[in-house]
Order: sequence, then structure tokens, then C-alpha cells
Amino acid sequence: MKKFLALMLTALLLLSGAAAEGELKQLTVAEPVHLIGYLPLYVAIHEGYFAEEGLSVNVVQATGGAHVTAVVSGDAFAVIGGVDSCALANEGNADPIIGIVNCVNRANVYLFARKGLAPASPSDEDMAAFLKGKSIVAGRFGGSPNLLTRYLVQQVGLDPDKDVTLIENADASTVTAMLQHGQGDIGNGGEPQIMEGVTAGIWEEPFVKFPDLGDYAYSVIGVKSSTIASDPDTCLKFVRAMMKALTAVQEDHALAERILEKEFSTLTEEGRAAALKRAYEDNLWSVDGVISPEAVTMTMTVLQSSGLYESDYAYEDLVDMRFVEQVAGK
Repeated sequence: MKKFLALMLTALLLLSGAAAEGELKQLTVAEPVHLIGYLPLYVAIHEGYFAEEGLSVNVVQATGGAHVTAVVSGDAFAVIGGVDSCALANEGNADPIIGIVNCVNRANVYLFARKGLAPASPSDEDMAAFLKGKSIVAGRFGGSPNLLTRYLVQQVGLDPDKDVTLIENADASTVTAMLQHGQGDIGNGGEPQIMEGVTAGIWEEPFVKFPDLGDYAYSVIGVKSSTIASDPDTCLKFVRAMMKALTAVQEDHALAERILEKEFSTLTEEGRAAALKRAYEDNLWSVDGVISPEAVTMTMTVLQSSGLYESDYAYEDLVDMRFVEQVAGK
């Protein structure tokens, strides 16, 4: 009997140890809005890529710029957002947010107008004539969609503070309802908002595609500099899972469709297919996790044109590719 009890105790201790070893490290990622552009992050969660690395990742929405401050305050491990948003938050911050892996490598913002409204042509002259005097649901002041909208208005020769009315809604997901109820002539956003509006007959296809700007550090995973220094192992594991997900999304469209349905079940099947088609056609996602100097330059050019950021910046102060390079074997 004593021998049996001893064996049972040993077995329980072994099981307890195995359970402890199998515990996943809990991490939170803050997102500004639930977007199809963040699909690789969702894939890494649903397909168990993070779990394979010993991580359990939870995504929380934090609107109005709180996705960045959630990391600054320590409430979240990482933020998924633009290098521009991190640069703004880093001013005067002794522990800046640094991008460690890319996700959305294009400016994932489109302009769409209420049904029946459209510019005569994409020329600067016709675009200026169309935009002048219009109300644009542009997103929160300082956010990437807002900055891109201001940039376009300036590029066609107009003043964003005088020639158009910018409605700066804190929650990007409200653009569909706002245009539906006449609170604006033009809206900006990405998927699933685009197909929501098209399906509901509120607007037609976008008349401006900011992905045409090329490489753009629109949505990267950013963590505090102190996190990179104190917990490089977790950063490496997170990046490895994200890079695996980026490859999966590129190579397995059926997988992308399946995870898309899980995350955006209220969107119609037709809407999900159209949204995914748009993402692939516009080369939305990074193929290798690299945040290139060119992508950062384009993003910061748009930010600086707004006048919100007048400081100098260095690529190395905003991006750290050590983990991407480790995973890639460079």
C-alpha cells in the first residue's frame, strides 16, 4: 500500500510539473479597431502559432488612440498600429515604442463617397474640385487615416483646415453609420467597413486607394524599448509566430478565408470574399515581417506634412529588426 501511494504521489508530482511547463505566457495586444488588415495576427492566434511558442495572446480594442497609450502605461504588451502613431507617442517618452515586426505594409485606407457622389476623374484638378466644401469623416485627429486624408487634400492643392470639413470621429468603426445618416459626404477606412457600406448601398467602390503609395509602415507590432531589453525571448517568440502567420496568409488563401469568417462573422460571405480579394490585389500584408526604411520614410513623410510632428527622426529609433533577422537566419 505504501509503495502504491508513493507511486501515485510521484505520478501526481510529474503531472503537476508537466502542467506548469505547459502554462502559456499571457500577453495583450491593443488594436485601434477590428480590421481585416490585422488578419495575420488573428491567424497566429487561431492556428496556435503563438501557443506553439508558449504564448497566449489576447487582442483588445482601444479606440481614440488608447491602443498606443495602453502600451505606454504597461496595460498591454504590444500595440498593432502605425509607426507614425508610435513616433507621436514617443516624443518626450524615455521608454519609446519600437516596431519589431511588420504586418500591414500598405496604407490600408480608402476614401469612399455617399452613393451618387464621385470626382469627374482622378486628376488633381478634378479631385480638388470634388473635395472642396465636402464633409469628410476622417477619423481621430493624429490617427493614420486622418493623416492620410489631410495629406491627399494638401497634395491636390487644398487646405485641410479651410477647404474641407474634417469630422474627426474617435471610433473608426462608426463611419458606416455616420455616412448612412448623412453625417458626412465622404468617409475613410478599410475592411470590413468598405464592404459594409457597399453591401448596404451607402457608397460604391472607393475613389481613392492609399495602398497605391507603396511600402508604408501602416500596422506594425510595437513594444516598449524596455521590453526588448528585459524580455527579448518573448519578443523573439512573438515575432516568430507572426512571421509564420504572414507566410500562411500569403500561401493559404483557404486558411485566410476560414479565419476571416471567425473574426468577421457578421459580414456576408460575398463581402468577406471581396474584402480578401482587395487585400491580396493591393499587396496589403508584409511577406517577410521586415519594416523597411522606405516604408518608414513614406509613413513619416505623411506625418510631417500634417505639421503634427516637426522633430527629426531616425529609422533606428522607431524600428528594431533583430528578431525578424534572427527568425530569418540572417
